[in-house]
Amino acid sequence: MTTAPYTGPIDTADWHTGGEPFRIVSASPPAATGPGLTVAERRTAAIADAGAQWTRALLCGEPRGHADMYGAFLVPPDDAGAHLGALFWHKDGFSTACGHGTIALGAWAVATGRVPAPADGVTDVVIDVPSGRVTASVRTAGGRVADVTFVNVPGHVHARGVAVETSYGTLTVDIAFGGAMYAVLAVAALGTGLRVRPRDVTALIAAGREIRDALNAARAAEHPDDPRLSGVYGTVFTEEAGPPVERPDGTRQLHHRNVTVFADGQVDRSPCGSGTAARVALLADSGELRLGDELRHESVVGSVFHARIERPATAHGRPAVVPAVTGTAYATGTGRFTVDPDDTLVPGFVLR
Repeated sequence: MTTAPYTGPIDTADWHTGGEPFRIVSASPPAATGPGLTVAERRTAAIADAGAQWTRALLCGEPRGHADMYGAFLVPPDDAGAHLGALFWHKDGFSTACGHGTIALGAWAVATGRVPAPADGVTDVVIDVPSGRVTASVRTAGGRVADVTFVNVPGHVHARGVAVETSYGTLTVDIAFGGAMYAVLAVAALGTGLRVRPRDVTALIAAGREIRDALNAARAAEHPDDPRLSGVYGTVFTEEAGPPVERPDGTRQLHHRNVTVFADGQVDRSPCGSGTAARVALLADSGELRLGDELRHESVVGSVFHARIERPATAHGRPAVVPAVTGTAYATGTGRFTVDPDDTLVPGFVLR
């Protein structure tokens, strides 16, 4: 029998951004939609609420989902300045940020008419998420969504050269904030011939988990202002995919590849929107990515985001940048999920 009240079918709109799934739920659990809360507070309420957690687990877990499922509950925004609010979730809980999800939400909002848009032009979809207010600038052409640029909260370098003891030896990572905290290192640092490629994903999941757990045990990623944003959320393994290209206008295009292992061993099929934002902050800090330059960021499955510095900023008294990440999202279907009262495997399970 079910372990939480079941109030009827749950309707979803399923999308993907760069191969990474995103399941949109308009009818959210009551704990996440109560009056007078910010989206950050709604996340805290959802984490503490058994019904919200049960619904998340139902939609993420097998047989309705899988170990790498991702999605969001739509919730009221902080104020009338945003079109909607979003609580992002995955198999392990509720995240503070999600770039690929923001891109999907922008595309969905325009494609469904929730936010009116011209047949040709750019429409800003403003979304409140737990890490702050973000914008999905949706470009339409011929009445269809062509691409979406995710303009994130300011990203900054949290720490450089952090030593972490692992089964691969002592590794050195950089930690940056892109809506969540990420540990970033070159995949070659593992020293075992591993690359950013599908056949090495299982080994990279294990390494990513180990690095994240060691850093969090050492409290290496404490947010300076908001403890709800503390802790390493993901490990980003990077490699250069090609040399920098000098463009006629004097700017450069960098070409990197990455795989992001986030939460408890989930693998982002896209280049990871908030992870790309953290990467922009690091490259800007080192001077490798300048205003006007572009980062061509590939995922482990070959999908691509194009990222740049939207503008310089200051965050928590330190230099920061506002990153802009461009990609696109596509609808994959709609769902109506139900629960049989005699089903003993609810809300579900996860096998890696």
